[in-house]
Amino acid sequence: MIDTTNYFTNYFLVAMPILTDVYFNRAVVYICEHTEKGAVGIVINQPLQSLRVNLPEILQQVIDDKAVPLSGADFPILCGGPVHPERGFVIHAPIGKWQSSLKMSSEISVTTSKDILLAIAKQQGPDKFIFSLGYASWIAGQMEQEIVNNFWLTLPASPKLLFDTPFEERWLKAMHYLGVDVTKLAYMGGHA
Repeated sequence: MIDTTNYFTNYFLVAMPILTDVYFNRAVVYICEHTEKGAVGIVINQPLQSLRVNLPEILQQVIDDKAVPLSGADFPILCGGPVHPERGFVIHAPIGKWQSSLKMSSEISVTTSKDILLAIAKQQGPDKFIFSLGYASWIAGQMEQEIVNNFWLTLPASPKLLFDTPFEERWLKAMHYLGVDVTKLAYMGGHA
């Protein structure tokens, strides 16, 4: 039997300041899957910069019925990561039945099917959700090594951080939950 006590599914990875990559600088990543084969996560605090489109435009592309009223004009689309930036992910409270949905906990689900987008467009979907394009992935052992190398801190996932905290405040709030004073962080770590 595989020991899963060290796996970080339904956790946040919180980037240390040493990570300056465009995708992961001050990133908070929601880990959707972590096994002995690797990990998959969605960045939950980086707005999509390269695409000049809003959520109603994406919904309109998915929905054939032009008469459907669209909502979410001011809702940010997040850059979930560098892998498959054309794929959409909705992280939401586990409300409703969707064609392709994974219940992560009693408070968080991840859905990839278009039916949830139609429900959101009709204002019949979950009240609290995050929409992102793309994801991040790690091969076997890679994420664990990055944690050992002080690139990431880990934090159990919190619906409050996901759904009630503005995306631009999520990194500082995650650091606060961890008890970290970011003004005192060293940019280079050492090992004994």
